Amino acid sequence: MTDTAIKGVPAEDDPRHRVPLAKPGTTLTSITDIVAGIPERRATPKAWYVAFAIALTLLGTLGAMIAYLLFTGVGVWGNNNPVFWGWPIVNFVFWVGIGHAGTLISAILFLTRQNWRTGVNRFAEAMTIFAVACAAIFPGIHIGRVWLAFYLFPLPNQMQMWPNFRSPLLWDVFAVGTYATVSLLFWYMGMVPDLATLRDRSVHKVRRFAYGLLSLGWTGSGREWSRFEKAYLILAGLATPLVLSVHSVVSFDFAVSQLPGWHTTIFPPYFVAGAVFSGFAMVVSLMVPARQFFGLKDLITINHLEVMNKIILVTGTMVGYAYAMEFFIAWYSGNPYERFAFVNRAFGPYYWAYWTMVSCNVISPQIFWFKKARRSIPIMMVVAVFVNIGMWFERFVITVTSLSRDFLPSSWGYFRPTAIDMLTFAGSFGLFFTLFLLFCRFLPMVAMAEVRTMVPEGKPSHGHGHGGSHE
Repeated sequence: MTDTAIKGVPAEDDPRHRVPLAKPGTTLTSITDIVAGIPERRATPKAWYVAFAIALTLLGTLGAMIAYLLFTGVGVWGNNNPVFWGWPIVNFVFWVGIGHAGTLISAILFLTRQNWRTGVNRFAEAMTIFAVACAAIFPGIHIGRVWLAFYLFPLPNQMQMWPNFRSPLLWDVFAVGTYATVSLLFWYMGMVPDLATLRDRSVHKVRRFAYGLLSLGWTGSGREWSRFEKAYLILAGLATPLVLSVHSVVSFDFAVSQLPGWHTTIFPPYFVAGAVFSGFAMVVSLMVPARQFFGLKDLITINHLEVMNKIILVTGTMVGYAYAMEFFIAWYSGNPYERFAFVNRAFGPYYWAYWTMVSCNVISPQIFWFKKARRSIPIMMVVAVFVNIGMWFERFVITVTSLSRDFLPSSWGYFRPTAIDMLTFAGSFGLFFTLFLLFCRFLPMVAMAEVRTMVPEGKPSHGHGHGGSHE
């Protein structure tokens, strides 16, 4: 396939405001060279080693904290009576939410034929897998005696203990497990043609063998492309309802209880909007440094980032509306306990957490009403970081404030996180960034096959080995 320039694509500042797949002048061969050149480098950038060392240090901290927890007991956490759910559940909901943008970008935008997703979907899909891996840690260690975890499975035992299938905690297991499985298959399936490209270009025997094994013998024939597209479409169809169902099920952990502040029907759509909101913010905060350090500016343009910022603005406004409706529902219900729960959130002992949440999630994204702000790298990075901070505080506010002051004032308490709590949470970022840095270094960060096929001149001629050979 010859070098063919991408024609008819407006410049970044073109008033027609389209989202180009790549910068004008980018050729089909250069797309492969840019993306495949990163894992093919013999010399790893020093900045990558620095970041990887930091991530590994945090990952080691996570392992040490979990080991200390197992040997000492859950008393090392700040959980108390009545705050039996503390940071572990807050962090679980936070990480599950982070993984939502990946499936939305990959599945829903694919089914609606939003071609701009091709530049960013691989980042989002990888982020989903790594975030769910981080989320899975916290319910596991939250049970305390993890060596008795087999009681959670429907296995015959002398105590005749069986899982309660009517419990939303068990619904979480099925929902998050299904979400992780489908997302992993979707991510891997989309990479197969790109892994075949890396296999064909690799000069190192070990890498060629590894990429060859992972590419499943892909040759790029017409039959393979036909089956690939059908399988990809089926997985997209399976993943689409998961975007709405997974975080809705997670919200049931709270909504089906009778606790004031939790018992509300607004939680499922509220949690889904918040998950997409935080997920897109995390994609932006990861994608901006990656496109800078790995030279992907021609494929991930400022227009891609602007569209992401628009989605952050929309979902942030939806989250702000949900915050307001919670207070309205509490007032309109006439329930004094419900009213007190929300007044306590805003003006009680955790007022600082509530107003941090509102400032980060509702106020900071409003700057994206201005086009210059949406296209400013420093501004979008600051807002993305604020959003992720605010969304963590949202989960903290929902979980802790409702538990700390329930029906009986005699049982009220104040939750204070311990050093173990904070180091465990920091360590989960170590796991996330370790996996993400390994992905950046050894796997294609941009979907080469999809970017090429979205370009009119780049549509594969089935049988010519597209995706499995050199252009």
